[in-house]
Amino acid sequence: MADLTITREIVIEAPVEVVWRTITEPDQIALWFADRVDVDIRPGAAGTLVFEDKATAEAVSAAVVVDAVEPPHRFSFRWGAPEGETPVPGNSALAEFTLIAEAGDRTRLRVSETGLDGLPWPDEEKARYAEDHRDGWRIHFGRLGALLGSPAG
Repeated sequence: MADLTITREIVIEAPVEVVWRTITEPDQIALWFADRVDVDIRPGAAGTLVFEDKATAEAVSAAVVVDAVEPPHRFSFRWGAPEGETPVPGNSALAEFTLIAEAGDRTRLRVSETGLDGLPWPDEEKARYAEDHRDGWRIHFGRLGALLGSPAG
């Protein structure tokens, strides 16, 4: 079976509080991640992330449910559930952001997506999701680094 581990890490030249706001405030999330963000950042809150493909003008909506909010060090949400279903354990992936303050007002930000192995999807679909999301997080962390004036990590 393919490697279903999805992780990405970047060191950002900004204090942890700035990075926290950038990854949890909807208007900030829209600057580097989803094009439209409709979610309350509180555990249990349901919302939607909309990703627009500029080349095709098509939009893809992803239902999310906030899992954990522990300012300014941990934020997670579930997503990837089948269309029309609420993301819960067993039908979705868990995206978890961990922020670690480093010397010189730098922040190490890590994202990991877990839970694919337990989904009732064909192995090929799980592998495709993992590969797409590895590439997606690379792109989005590049945007985040550029937004905060940091090199991509």
